[in-house]
Amino acid sequence: MQRTPLDIPEQMRQAADASVEQAKTAFAKMMEATEKAIARAEGSVKTVGEGAGDLNRQAMAYVEENMAASFDLARRIAQARTVEEVAALQQEFIRRQIAAAAEQGKGIAEMMARSSAEAMRKGKV
Repeated sequence: MQRTPLDIPEQMRQAADASVEQAKTAFAKMMEATEKAIARAEGSVKTVGEGAGDLNRQAMAYVEENMAASFDLARRIAQARTVEEVAALQQEFIRRQIAAAAEQGKGIAEMMARSSAEAMRKGKV
C-alpha cells in the first residue's frame, strides 16, 4: 500500500510541539489551582461527605491522566510523516481512551459504593 505523505514543514512541527508544551503548562497550572480550590472547599464545607474528597481527588487524577494522553497524541501527530500514521495514532488513542474510561468509571463507582457504605455504617445517611 502506498503511503500518503504528510507535507508539514519542520518549522510547523516545531511550532506544534511548542504549542503542545504551552498548553500542557497552562493545563498543569489550571489543575493546580483547581486542586487548591477543592482543598479549600473540603476544609470549609462540613456537609460534604467524607468520601467526597477522595472522589474529587480521584476524578482530578483521571482528568490529568486523560489530558496527558491527549497531549501525547498531539505531540505524536505533530511528528507524523504520513496520513496513515495520523490515522493509526488516532485509532490507538481512541482504543486506549475507551479502555481507560471503562476502568475509570469502574473505579469511581467502587469508590462511591465504599463511601456510601461507610456513611451508612456510621449512621450519617
